[in-house]
Amino acid sequence: MHKFHHENAHRLHSEERMKILPPEEVLKSCGLSEGMTMVDLGCGSGYFTIPASRIVGEKGKIYAIDIQEEMLDKLKENGLPSNVIPLLARSDYDFPLDEGISDFTFIAFVTHENEDLEKFFNEIKRITKDDGRVVILEWKKQYEESGPPYEERIGMDEILDKLEGFGFKVIEFGELNQSHYKVICTKR
Repeated sequence: MHKFHHENAHRLHSEERMKILPPEEVLKSCGLSEGMTMVDLGCGSGYFTIPASRIVGEKGKIYAIDIQEEMLDKLKENGLPSNVIPLLARSDYDFPLDEGISDFTFIAFVTHENEDLEKFFNEIKRITKDDGRVVILEWKKQYEESGPPYEERIGMDEILDKLEGFGFKVIEFGELNQSHYKVICTKR
């Protein structure tokens, strides 16, 4: 499994991406609101983190987690809002967070980067509140010039099947645009 390389972080903030995947709009449509505690898993250089910090406001908190220290450095380069806490993941399956801390666990385009999905989602379950929301954004299982190779993509049907088996209840799913889909779920 390849990981998105920190040297390509500039591509995450392109004008084209902003048009097809407007971060504030996506976050609000998935249920993020003022005062929430959000965990942004695989936060990268902050494409969703910074808009999320504005949505949750002063009473909310964003834990921005990444496995690559270089990504966290890029996140910090432009000055972090006071409600954003950057954290380096100990591994793909070990996040430095207390149990049940997250109202809104956000996983944008990193699920396909994990070899052991059950282990990954067990850790997500651990950090998410019982009534919390887990939001997954992923690449559709199709051939495209951009994004991960076809073989590494996970189709929406496959994710839906796996989530049920991992102890999650799917509450919403569907297409975001021609390249991406979303799945919203809670712990069962």
